[in-house]
Amino acid sequence: MNLEDYIAKKTELVNRGLEKLLAKEDEYPQTLHKAMRYSLFAGGKRLRPVLVLAAAQAVGGEADDALNTACAFECIHTYSLIHDDLPAIDNDDLRRGRPTCHRVFGEAAAILAGDALLTLAFEMICRSETKNKEVVLKTVLEVARAAGSTGMIGGQVIDIESEGRDIPFPVLEYIHIHKTGELIRAAIRCGAIIGGASEKDLGKLTRYGEAVGLAFQVADDILDVEGTAEELGKMPGVDEKKGKATYPALIGIVESKKRAVELSEMAIQSIDGFDGKADPLREIARYIVSRKK
Repeated sequence: MNLEDYIAKKTELVNRGLEKLLAKEDEYPQTLHKAMRYSLFAGGKRLRPVLVLAAAQAVGGEADDALNTACAFECIHTYSLIHDDLPAIDNDDLRRGRPTCHRVFGEAAAILAGDALLTLAFEMICRSETKNKEVVLKTVLEVARAAGSTGMIGGQVIDIESEGRDIPFPVLEYIHIHKTGELIRAAIRCGAIIGGASEKDLGKLTRYGEAVGLAFQVADDILDVEGTAEELGKMPGVDEKKGKATYPALIGIVESKKRAVELSEMAIQSIDGFDGKADPLREIARYIVSRKK
């Protein structure tokens, strides 16, 4: 399969869904909706929504059934980026190749745009076109857990608290698994649940999501060292300047690359036995560790 074409088609589907579900720029209050759309439609890989759709299809489900949830994951991811970029956290000037939300709209509007995207995500899931309300409830629970204090936000807090400190390897893994991995794992699980996965297949896909989620953040660590501003859409070298806890900082670039590849292979092995409908997941696992942005 051609992964580039696959991602392009799914990204177009997600963008259409977001356009349909999001308030227009001229809807009052305009500043808030402009800020939300500015960040949400700034580009990006759309990896999390693509993983939702790919997981649903891997177990025989339909992408359309999972579209609202896929869009919700992009809203949560974008909200997290808006807040990460704020002066109180990473104080970044660039995101996805253009000025960060708070640089354009001010800190207050950026904070509230992030808040609005997070809450909108749950509205999107609840408006899914399905008669199976139990699936909707399970999906909401997965997303809430992954995005909350024991998931993404918890990882972000420990990440901030670890800046400039020597931390043991288990703390580094905690940061990466929670800050990035939990939302990716949840994207896979939600897609599988919506697609009607059996408990056995859900278990396999959960292991896939765990491995891919950690691999993605390890690859991000490497890109911050080796990437360029043009490739990344943001300034590289920020992790080192801030004394962030990263894989390259603790185990070096060479070992970090080995670990990323190992995790990618683990992800692929975890879905051994799935048929060709899971090929996009296999290719995404390979892409994650070879990407340049």
